[in-house]
Amino acid sequence: MKFPALLLFAVLASCGAQSEKPAVAPAYVDEAPLPEGWPKPGPYDQVAEKSYPAYRAAFTTRKGETRAFWQLFGHIRKNNIPMTAPVEMAMDASDGAFEPSTMAFLYQNEKVGKTGPDGETVEVRDVPAAKVLSYTWQGTDSKANIAKAKESLEATLSGKKITPKSFRLLGYNGPATPQAKKTWELQALLN
Repeated sequence: MKFPALLLFAVLASCGAQSEKPAVAPAYVDEAPLPEGWPKPGPYDQVAEKSYPAYRAAFTTRKGETRAFWQLFGHIRKNNIPMTAPVEMAMDASDGAFEPSTMAFLYQNEKVGKTGPDGETVEVRDVPAAKVLSYTWQGTDSKANIAKAKESLEATLSGKKITPKSFRLLGYNGPATPQAKKTWELQALLN
């Protein structure tokens, strides 16, 4: 009687193993071109040092991510500026909060458009080249995911005895990409 029970257990165990889906490695969903010279996001789920060239971007401090996004979208549409990825958000660490304080749409290169104000809420400026420590993940930009990325960056910064200049969050995907497939990078700017 023990043999049929063991056989049944073995069959059930093998069925369960077949129904489990293997974990899918994160992969970048490329929706828009990156600015010239920008590295692709990644590697995922680890801290990496990266270098970025100088770039031009339109910034707004308009409160609320949705309002800021549409303000910047209106700016690039009005000025015939091609959409690129990522969208950049400077992270404000004052008052114990860690929230976006500005949003920026990056231009293809420094030859596109011109610097200066565009109305009351948008300013186009050139940003110098930078070295960063970066943590990339796929999923949502939830407070928990941002906190995990920040902890990983802070552990590496502490180990290297480096104080970052600031933090920024890069979002690479638009609303058409499912939340689980969106790519984010939290970066500590080193210079």
